[in-house]
Amino acid sequence: MLHKTIGQILPEIAIKYGNKTALIVGDRKFSFDELNQLSDRLAIGLSRLGIGEGDCVTLYAPNSWEWVVAYYGIAKVGAIINPVNVMLTPEEVGYVVKDCSAKALFTTGDRAAPIIGLKNESDLTEIVTFGTNTPTGAVTFNEIISGENTTFTPPQIDPTSLSTICYTSGTTGFPKGAMLSHRNVVLNAAMTAAMNMRQAEDIQITALPCAHVYGAAIMNLSFMFGSTFVLMERFDAAELMDAIQTHRATIMDGVPTMYFYILAHPDFASYDLSSLSRAVVGGQTMPSAKSEEWEEKVGCPVLELWGMTELAGPGVMQHSYGENRLGSVGIEMLYVRARIADPEEPSKTLPNGEVGELMVAGPLVMMGYFGNDTATREAIEPDGWLHSGDLAKMDDEGYIFIVDRKKDMILTAGYNIYPAEIERVISGHPNVAMVGVGAKPDPEKGEIAKAYVVLKPNESCLPQEIQEYCRDHLAAYKVPREVQLVPDLPTTSTGKILRRELYTLEMTASAGAE
Repeated sequence: MLHKTIGQILPEIAIKYGNKTALIVGDRKFSFDELNQLSDRLAIGLSRLGIGEGDCVTLYAPNSWEWVVAYYGIAKVGAIINPVNVMLTPEEVGYVVKDCSAKALFTTGDRAAPIIGLKNESDLTEIVTFGTNTPTGAVTFNEIISGENTTFTPPQIDPTSLSTICYTSGTTGFPKGAMLSHRNVVLNAAMTAAMNMRQAEDIQITALPCAHVYGAAIMNLSFMFGSTFVLMERFDAAELMDAIQTHRATIMDGVPTMYFYILAHPDFASYDLSSLSRAVVGGQTMPSAKSEEWEEKVGCPVLELWGMTELAGPGVMQHSYGENRLGSVGIEMLYVRARIADPEEPSKTLPNGEVGELMVAGPLVMMGYFGNDTATREAIEPDGWLHSGDLAKMDDEGYIFIVDRKKDMILTAGYNIYPAEIERVISGHPNVAMVGVGAKPDPEKGEIAKAYVVLKPNESCLPQEIQEYCRDHLAAYKVPREVQLVPDLPTTSTGKILRRELYTLEMTASAGAE
């Protein structure tokens, strides 16, 4: 796996499992041969458009069979994959496209219209649309793959070269592009499969976005080992349970809220989920009580994991053959080294049981942040150890327990939200003098973002107006679920906002939330 590229996954597995069903999306099924041929045709189409080795191509669309084909076609020509969250606004997509100098962008027809102008403002030469309603200036996906079934001969690609740029919300208010090599991506998928004993006989199901590193890892490992991959276009508890029952899925991956909604569904008992032999959860910590409830009602364990975009997916996991220690995110994956470091002295490893920063090293660690040497140096120590920003502890058997986050990142239903990004947007409102954003506990999403806003003297503004302003500039999941107007914010002696003290304003506020 250390010597394989993403573009080699489908050609190699198609030789072994040609006619076997590889992908199921809705009512469409594709064999390994079909996926390989379709991605070959896409690679040929991209080559005709002048897109090839080293060019960056953005994928901005929801889960679909076209997304999967585009992903592997891009990899086959040696281009760099730039998968972005489908919930980003046109403004946010524009920033990413310009930052990574993307040459082509794949999206849906409705999403293409607001961003078609990027062809005049960036290095974009092509916008390719899935489905219908293709605006003027874009080309359809079907046109790109409309050639004859000719085998594509890929260029020789170094497995250690850049394969993917995944943007994460930046603590400075601007996203950072984590650079992942082919080795990062392929090895992570292989080791994730090994931890849960995933194999060709499995029917893998998920509603995770393929644009997220966790979803991409599950997609890649399914095709690498000949499993059948059942991909949900979006998460809906009833639809997911129906698909598990219909396809007799053996393994499921998701974030905790997916499990919460399934367990709470009024028709839960009417679905047969007995085919599941294990369920895997990541994105945020899973309450032990919910894991126990799932195992009691479904009959299979919930295996928790922890990962990072900067690792191309999981890095610490519960092993299917080991003890499923509830409350823990598991043990080191193969090829991963993990330790608990002194937050003030990263080179110092703390004794078992003490809380410090979780740090990881090994061949899964990213190449760095695209065009951002300063952020790279802050994230990766000279000896290769990567800062996670998470506070954790390790027991005597090597099980790792996430305790808290070192920084102020907010986790909403598995999505990372950084307060500085929201603060940067709200500060642009003409009536706002100062803003602080903090986390507020939420029973369903784990946490929600709450904004505490100080208005300029003699100005007025309703909390709902602040939220509407945010919706114009931020992805829906980043919009603060609550906005509170306050007379002042807690600050340090230097004027820095104390985000961890924002909750104290709850008791003194007279202006309400949404």
